[in-house]
Order: sequence, then C-alpha cells, then structure tokens
Amino acid sequence: MLKWSLVALGVVAIAAAIFLSITETGRYLARAGWEETKILWRRRDIADIVADTSVDRLTRKKLQTVLDARAFAKSALGLDVGKSFTSFSQLERDTLVLVLSAAHRDRLAYHRWWFPIVGNVPYKGYFDFDMARADERGFQRSGFDTYLRPASAFSTLGWFNDPLLSTTLRADTLSLANTVIHELTHNTYFASGQAEFNESFANFVGARGSAEFFRTRGHPRAVAEADARWSDEKLLARFWKRLHGDIDSTFKAHPGAGNVRVRLALRDSIYRAAREELIFRLGPQLRTIAPRYVERVRLDNAALLARRIYLTDLDLFDSVYVREGRDTRRATTRIIAVAKSDAKHPYEALRGWLLADSAGRGRRGRSKAASK
Repeated sequence: MLKWSLVALGVVAIAAAIFLSITETGRYLARAGWEETKILWRRRDIADIVADTSVDRLTRKKLQTVLDARAFAKSALGLDVGKSFTSFSQLERDTLVLVLSAAHRDRLAYHRWWFPIVGNVPYKGYFDFDMARADERGFQRSGFDTYLRPASAFSTLGWFNDPLLSTTLRADTLSLANTVIHELTHNTYFASGQAEFNESFANFVGARGSAEFFRTRGHPRAVAEADARWSDEKLLARFWKRLHGDIDSTFKAHPGAGNVRVRLALRDSIYRAAREELIFRLGPQLRTIAPRYVERVRLDNAALLARRIYLTDLDLFDSVYVREGRDTRRATTRIIAVAKSDAKHPYEALRGWLLADSAGRGRRGRSKAASK
C-alpha cells in the first residue's frame, strides 16, 4: 500500500512540475509562488519592530496601528485574522504588482482569467512588469480596452500568514487600518468567481470597520474622515453604475457585427458626456478626492469595469448595515450568511433578504398597531 502511495505522489509531483513549466498559467503561478516565498522569507515580527527604538517613530507608530487594527478586526468585527499582519516585509521596489484588466471595446464584457481556488477573475496581477506591459499590448492589438495599474497589497485568502508590505506602509494611518480590515475580510469570506462582490464587500467592511476602530480609540477627526471617504466612494459607485447602464443599454440597442462603428461612436459620446458630469456635477460634491481625479480618470470599458469590481452596489451593503442597527460586526455576519445561501448570486440573495426583512418589519408594525 505504501509503495503505491509513493508512486501516486511521484506521479502527482511530476504532473505538477510539467504543468508549472510548460503552461502559461503554470509559469505564472510558479513566478507568483517564488515572489510570495521571497515576501515570506523577509518577514520580521511587527511587535519586534515596534519595540526597536532604532526604527523611526512614525514607522513604529504606523505598525502599532496595524497591530491594533488587526486585534480590533478579530475582537470587534469577528474577522478571521489568523497570523496575517503580525509581520512586516520590506520589498525591493516601490510597486508590489501591476494589475491588468481588459474589456471588449464594443460591449461590456471582461476578459477573464482562471486560477485555482479563486476561480474566474476579471483581472490579473503581475510581479513581472515587462510581462504585464507585453500582455497589455497584446490585448490592445486584439482590439481590447486595457487598464494597467499598480497595487500595494493583496491577500492570499488565509493560505499564508500575509505580512504587511512596505508598499502598504506608505499610506496614511486611516488608509492603513482600512487596508488591514479589507484584506482580513477576504480571509474571512471569499466567494469563488465573484470578484465584484468580494472586493466591494471588503471595501464596505474596511470603510465601516476602520471608522468604528478610530471611534473606539477616541479619534473623532479620523472617524469623520473615514465617513467622508466612504461617502465619496458611494457617490462614485452610483456614477459608475449609471454609466455602466447607459453604455450597456446603448450597446444592446445596436447589436450585430454591422453596427460596431455605431456602437463605438455612441460609447465615445457617452464617455465625453460622463467626463462633463464628473467635472461639473460630481466633482464639487466630493470631499476627499482632488479635482484632478475627475479631470484625468480613465473613461473606457476596461476602466469602467475595473471600477465596478470595487464599487458595485455599495449602498446595498449599507442598507444591511442600517437594518443591523449600524453595527459593522452584525452587518458583516449577516452579509456573509446571506451570500453563502446563494454563492453564485450573492447580490440577488442580499436584495431578497432586504425585501423579506422589510416585509417582516411591516407585518410586525401592523400587528403592533392592531394590538393597541
């Protein structure tokens, strides 16, 4: 029995080696594994750094905030923290990864990549920047819109003890706490193939959770800033949703290969109008985002769909938050439970729960009125 078990393990090992060496996905995963190994190898306990007086005061203060936010995420928010963010890794460069999105120019459809465990995702992170730019050019030659941007953090979904990275530490204290809670949300729940839900939900928990974190620490200015940033994100989320609807309905109104030029001309017209709306209507309402953002933000299908990954139906999460007494932990627990009930359609499940809850509240209200 042992002999055949060893033979089976040998076959699996050989197959894995072949997959990693001769397939594009395999080579990509091998590079990612190597980079993750280097990150893990450089880890140093944050508690040791905080206690090291040879390290500058600002760095130690930020790292203490990371430990405090992590402890808060566990005790107050009920997140699965594992050993994540108990260590720090200094990277060799200022950018961790470049993230590529690609979308068809004449319809709102992502190019999707498949990876083990996480399933199909509408973006791909590259540690090899030359490969990222080469793939971007390849998509452009094939007629896709592309959106390539840097990212300072990522989650291994609890598979490894994710350290805080030097690229993340550059952020201000409020963003730092938000990022820690955001990434720990991925450790706690991650629906395979549901990138929009996963990232938007983590944005909600990061925003509401970080505001609650600073509230418990007696920092009202930080709470006000966190709330203002979240308000701006929700405002932009509504804009991207409207724009997505306008572009999508226009494309669907002119189907067929013979209408490609018509679709492209109409979409360009819609994006020009959207720029005007951003600058003159939304810009003055934003409290934490500089005017140059609305003047320069990318407007094409790839950028639109990439924005929607992180900003889809944020008001839906806040509706659950309100129903749960503005308690972030209760709202987070509720959202995860409802999403698990229909993992392939988490947004529809949440809408259904809200409708059922509203109906239940209405019946209870009428019963109370009748009993008086």
